This record gives sequence, C-alpha cells and structure tokens, in this order.
Amino acid sequence: MTVFTHAQDLIKTIREVTEEGIGMLNAEKTAETLAAISRRATLRPRVGIILGSGLGGVAEAVENSVAIPYEEIPYWPRTTAIGHAGRLLIGTLEGVPVVVMQGRVHFYEGYTMEEITFPIRIFGEMGVESLIATNAAGGINLAYSPGDLAIINDHINLMGTNPLIGSNNNKWGPRFPDMTYAYDQDYVQTLLRVGEEEGVRLRQGVYIAFSGPSYETPAEIRMSRALGADLVGMSTVPEVIVANHMGIKVAAISCVSNYAAGVKAQKLHHQEVLDAMAGASESMTALIRGFLRKIAPDAGRY
Repeated sequence: MTVFTHAQDLIKTIREVTEEGIGMLNAEKTAETLAAISRRATLRPRVGIILGSGLGGVAEAVENSVAIPYEEIPYWPRTTAIGHAGRLLIGTLEGVPVVVMQGRVHFYEGYTMEEITFPIRIFGEMGVESLIATNAAGGINLAYSPGDLAIINDHINLMGTNPLIGSNNNKWGPRFPDMTYAYDQDYVQTLLRVGEEEGVRLRQGVYIAFSGPSYETPAEIRMSRALGADLVGMSTVPEVIVANHMGIKVAAISCVSNYAAGVKAQKLHHQEVLDAMAGASESMTALIRGFLRKIAPDAGRY
C-alpha cells in the first residue's frame, strides 16, 4: 500500500466517523427535544406554521392548544426580535393538527444556520408534512403597497450561507436536494383560490433574503429588482431549504410591511413593520384557515 493510498483510506475513515458522530449528535438532540415536547402535548401535528412579526391572530385561532415557551424546550433557539412571542403552540386549526411557532429566530440574532433550522428538523421528526411560513417583507415590486399579502413562488438566497453546508445526515434528506419547486406549486394555486373566496387580494412573487440586521441600501434594492425579486427580507429561506431537504411541502406568504429602501424618499423603521403586520393579521388568519380547509383531506383533519 502506498502512502497516498493509506492517506486516502485514513481520510475516508475520518469522514465516516465524523458523519456518524454528527448523526448521533443530531439524534440525541432531537430525541431530547421531542421527549420534552411530548411530555406537554401528545397530539401529532401534520402541518407546521411559522408566524412572522406581529401575527398573533393566527396563534389565537388555534383550538385546544398547548403553549410551550421556547426557553422550556431543550436546544430550541430563543427569539430576541421585537414582535416575536417565542412560544410553540400545538393544537388544531380548522380541524387540522398543527404545530405553530409564534416567533422565529434569525441569522442576524447571532444563531448558526443549524440552530435557526433546528425547529424544522423537529417538525419533520414529529411527522409534519406541510409547512406554512409567513414573514414581513419589504416591497421591491413597484406595484406592491404596504399591507398587501404576497405568495412566495421562488426565492433568491443572498444570505451568504446555506443551512445544508457541512456533513449531510442521510436520514433527513439527500446531499443535493432539488429546489426547482421549493414552494409547492399546487399550494400556490390553492392559496390563490382561497384569496378569491375570502376576498383577500393576493400578490405573487420572488423573495430575496439578505442576512440583516441593517436594512438594504437603495442600490441593493435596485440590484434585487434587476435580479427579478419582488420582496425582500431577512428570514424564511433557511427554513424553506431545510423543509425541502426533509421532503416537507412548503407554502409561504409575505406581508408587505413597507416599501423597500429607495422606493420612497423616506427612511425605514421597524415600527412600520409591526404596524403593517398587525393590520394584515386578520387577512393572514383568514387565508391560512381557508388554506387548511382546502388541504384538510391530505393533512389529517380530525
């Protein structure tokens, strides 16, 4: 055996041991987290919902819910962003078993991508088959106005990283997951139908994600518009990537909380985001409830 061949075998062995160790670590963390949640709630959710800033109306609509503060769940990241309550709700909505994140964490809060997306891994382990992600977004498309709701049909990742970087856990998904239909096209059409039925005007477009926490510059927004983006934000994309990795179907809805930088001759303030989200909460709730009614036969209506 040559030195080169021996080195190749050694590298292969180290890689296999490392990947096995990572898989064991993930298994231990997820098992402890799942056990802590199951001690508080026995319902098996089929749909996961992530609520963006100020969308408490959706959380209030969940029936027979068990609320677990994030700090009481092992390894669950704690939110520090204003407008995010930081609770996990498990109950039913329109008869569908759901698990709801009332608040998310962001890359700009200092968390790693693995930490940000750990809740999605738990959702997958719980048996969640569909994910509804919501967020506040700046309107890049000049036809969008604050308060509009927009279905995300694709995204551009300019966060500078990817939650799947590192050794792959093959039990969760493939090394190179396809992202052609990251946002389920049937779900997009279902949301559009619900919007018509509920009288909610819906936009549809591409979401571009930056890391934040500073808002984008007017030049960055002009670049984003040239790339084909309609909406801009600092979240959602990591969770969507991991959901696709685990085979979870995704629907995503943005509330246009403000005009993106440079669209109007004014500075951006986070209070605008919270005010717009509060104003859109009723429409977002109606949209999500209608969507759940449509997919209920596939989502295990009780």
